[in-house]
Parts: sequence; structure tokens; C-alpha cells
Amino acid sequence: MSTATPDREALYARALAKSWFYPLALPDGRPLASTHDGRVDAIHHTRARMLDALLADKFAGDRGALSAIDLACHQGWFSLQLARAGFGQVTSVDARDEHVDDAALLASIYELDAIKTRQRDVFALKPETDGVHDLVLMFGLLYHLENPIGALRVARSLARRACVIETQVVPHMSGMVDWGSYEYVRPLKGCFGIIDEVDETHAPEASVTGVCLAPSTEGLLWLLRAVGFSDAYVLPVPADGYEQLRHGKRVMVAALV
Repeated sequence: MSTATPDREALYARALAKSWFYPLALPDGRPLASTHDGRVDAIHHTRARMLDALLADKFAGDRGALSAIDLACHQGWFSLQLARAGFGQVTSVDARDEHVDDAALLASIYELDAIKTRQRDVFALKPETDGVHDLVLMFGLLYHLENPIGALRVARSLARRACVIETQVVPHMSGMVDWGSYEYVRPLKGCFGIIDEVDETHAPEASVTGVCLAPSTEGLLWLLRAVGFSDAYVLPVPADGYEQLRHGKRVMVAALV
């Protein structure tokens, strides 16, 4: 039985009245409805475990003075994780108003004052107005963009110490390419796959433009160094982790400043 105040019960009622993309329960234990009946919960749990391992490795100790920004925060599940991990400031950013509202609702329900939400397009973010953060999170965003390189440049400009990117990837291509003449060739560093979401822009997990460029893993690592990160590497996946991450169809990459 809930012992929440009437104001908190009103917040709980708002959360209970809708479906959520992430595995969530209210502080009193009542589960929140899933948009997919829990079918994709495994990917969220695997991402969370991998993020926890990265935080223990690169952000050990007291994190109260640290800040993070969660790009395309969706409903704010990973923003919650960062706030619970002790980050003193977590900025949750998303292009869709409904996602920002959901993230703000969760922050209120769980009384995580460290989380501040903002409705912004990722390409409008600038360090002068949006700050430079110890950690930049970019989960499930890159492969929904038609300008993924521009997004990586934004991420680098906002990062003080590290950026963690989780993305779908496509098969790699390598070899030499004639560059204007057969006498002048250049090595192929990576590739992008073009994915069509033109008829799905209404979907809350889809691209806002419908044109998506998904990188190869090798291309993504090369690009992260090219936009100014000092190093980039693929994070290890738990043996029982989500199958796409285990088999390299998705990757989680750490990029260090």
C-alpha cells in the first residue's frame, strides 16, 4: 500500500497512466506498463551494466562534483542511472517534448534533483550555452541521424573527460579507393549504411528526419579520433548480455578526451 502524499500520488498516477520503453517501477514497488511487454528489456539492462563498469573504471570515487549530459535521453532511464551513481548534475536533452516531459516526471517521482531536463535538438547544443561536462552519453541516437559526424563533433565539444556512445552498426568495408585517378588511391577507413525510417518519423524511437546513416564499428572508432578524442575503444560485453551487443551488431564505445 502506498504511503505517498497526495501530490506524489498525482505524480504516480501520471506515470501509471502511460506505457514506458524501459523497465520501471514506482518507489512503492508498483510496476509501470511496458510499451513492448518487456521484450527489449535485455538491451537496457546490458547497457546499464556496461555503463556501470565504465563509471567504476573511469569515474571512481565521489562523483558529486561531476556533471553529465544525456543526449537523446528518451524517457530518462540512463539519466536516472547517472544521478543514482552520484553525478551532481545530469542534463537530460531530447528533441521530442514528450520525452523531456517523461524524463522530468521520472526525476520528480524518484526525487533526483540532480536531473535537469531540456528540449533541444542535438545539433543546437554548444558548450558556450550548454556547458562542458565530465561525461557525455549518447545511447541509441547516432544511427538515427542523417549527420552522425556532426553529432560526434557536438559530443566532443561538450566533453571534458569522456563520451560513451551506444549504436547499431553495419558491416565494415575496407580496401583502397581510386581518388580521382587510378594513380592516386586512398584507404577506406569505414563506411555508413543508409537506413530508411522516412515513414516512421512519428514513432518515438525513430529518426526525426527519416534518413539514417549507421556506421561500421571501425569507421566509428576512426571518426571519434578524427573529431578530436584522444582514444576510442569498444567496451566489453557481459557473457550473458544482449545478443546484438555480444555479436557486434551493436557496440558501446568509450571515447576519451
